[in-house]
Amino acid sequence: MRIGLLSDTHVPEAPHLWDEIFHAFAGVDLIMHGGDIVVPRVLDALERVAPVLAAQGNHDLHIVDDPRVRPLHLVELESHLVALTHRFEPLTDPLATLSHHYLDGARPAAVVYGDSHVERIDLLEGVLCVNPGSATLPRNMSPRLGHVAFLTLERGAAPRAEIVHLSAFTLHPHGSSAG
Repeated sequence: MRIGLLSDTHVPEAPHLWDEIFHAFAGVDLIMHGGDIVVPRVLDALERVAPVLAAQGNHDLHIVDDPRVRPLHLVELESHLVALTHRFEPLTDPLATLSHHYLDGARPAAVVYGDSHVERIDLLEGVLCVNPGSATLPRNMSPRLGHVAFLTLERGAAPRAEIVHLSAFTLHPHGSSAG
């Protein structure tokens, strides 16, 4: 199973979702958004590519009736428990502390989160922690191409993740796409 990960899109502060996001996520089985969606139409657009789950970020407190959006999702996928939340830091804290504070005490195989706008992949006490950064406002700077990530889950294998800069999916002349 291949899951597209993004976070902190902040539309309309960022004017829209870049086309590169949709190219990157073509063929994924699921999209997980790490929060700070701001406007639900972002999820509607992403849902044209694949089913969407989203964490409720600190800029999403007004999104209360959308079943795709929760403060915490804990989902079993390919025999792996995956957590999706907006905040999951500092990673210098013990896993038990972070789990108690952000994950209702769960110990998932992987945690997908956002908030910082800084992309990173960490292994914390055997748990894969993935922050895709921001696809539209990387590192809290002006709107520009940022990052997305992919989480690959297979039964019997450890979860794997990769972060990709969206420039890898920019359309080139003659309609071909890199990536």
